[in-house]
Amino acid sequence: MANDLFSALRTYLMKLGNGEKTPQELAAALNVWARESGEAIKLKIEEEVKRNVSRMGFAKASDLKRLEREVMELKSLIKGKAKIAPKKSASKKSSKPSKNNSSSKKKSK
Repeated sequence: MANDLFSALRTYLMKLGNGEKTPQELAAALNVWARESGEAIKLKIEEEVKRNVSRMGFAKASDLKRLEREVMELKSLIKGKAKIAPKKSASKKSSKPSKNNSSSKKKSK
């Protein structure tokens, strides 16, 4: 990459010295080259980060958001069933003898 920069500069400076390019054209060309090189570096860095993150087992933000939505849906389902469930369990509790009565008799002896 450093060699690319030096060769690009050398080429542009030779054209500037020969009168083929003006300093403004040279500056504009170098600006375009720097932007393109920056984008290429950015893409390489992003690819490397993605590769390392997946290798380390980290979750993506999109995966976490999806899981959060699923948890919220499950919670809403559980709330809906929880409202129905106490009615059924209340009838079961009334039919069973309580353990408190038997344990209180043992303690009094």
